[in-house]
Amino acid sequence: MTATAPETGPSGPGPQPPGRRERKKQRTREALIDAAFGLFAEKGFDATTVEEIADAVDVSSRTFFRYFASKEDVALTFQEEQNRAVMAALDERPADEPIMTALRHTVVGMARACEAGELGFEPGRFECMLTMMRDSPTLLAGSLEHAQKKQALLTEVIARRMGLDPAADLRPHVAAAATLCAFQAAADATRRPGGTFTSLSETVDQAFAILEGGLNEPVPADG
Repeated sequence: MTATAPETGPSGPGPQPPGRRERKKQRTREALIDAAFGLFAEKGFDATTVEEIADAVDVSSRTFFRYFASKEDVALTFQEEQNRAVMAALDERPADEPIMTALRHTVVGMARACEAGELGFEPGRFECMLTMMRDSPTLLAGSLEHAQKKQALLTEVIARRMGLDPAADLRPHVAAAATLCAFQAAADATRRPGGTFTSLSETVDQAFAILEGGLNEPVPADG
C-alpha cells in the first residue's frame, strides 16, 4: 500500500480550503436556513411549506431535499448549533470542577450567548425558535426526539470527563438526562403564557441550582 502525501494548502502542508463547489453548497444551505427562519417568523412553522422555502432561494424542492430531510430538519439546525456549543464549552471547563457545576456553567453560558447574539448565534433565530416551540407541537416533538438522540453523546462526554465507564456506571447517564430535563423544564417555563419566567438563561440557571441543591424539601420537625 502506498502512503498518501499530505494535502497542501496555500501555506504548505495541511487541510485544503473548501473548493468552489463546496463553498457554493454551503452558501445554498445557509440561504435555505435564512429563508426558512424568515418565513417561520412571518407565517409560523406549521403554515410554512418546503416549496415556499425553496422558492425564496430560487431553487427547486428537489434541491431543498438534497440538503434537508424536512422543514423540521431546517428548524432544528439551531438546536444542533446549541448542542455543538455545549459539547465544546464542557470540554473547556476546569478538570476539577464538579460535573453538575460544570454542566450548569456550560448550559447557562450557551443560553446567554443565544440571547446576546454571541458565539455566532443569531438572537432573531433564537427568539423564532422559542416561539415555534411554543406554537408547534410537531416541532416540539421533533426537538425532544433530537435531544434524546444527543443524550448518548453527552453521556459519553460526561463519562470521559469523570473518568468513568458508562457501560458500568450509571452516573454519567443520570447527569446527561438531568441536564436535558433541566433545560427542557426551563424552556417549558419560559414558553408558558402569563408566567413569570422570561429569560431562558436565568431560568436554566435556577433549574441547575435546584439540581445542585437537591429536590427534597425539608422534613418538618416533630412536635
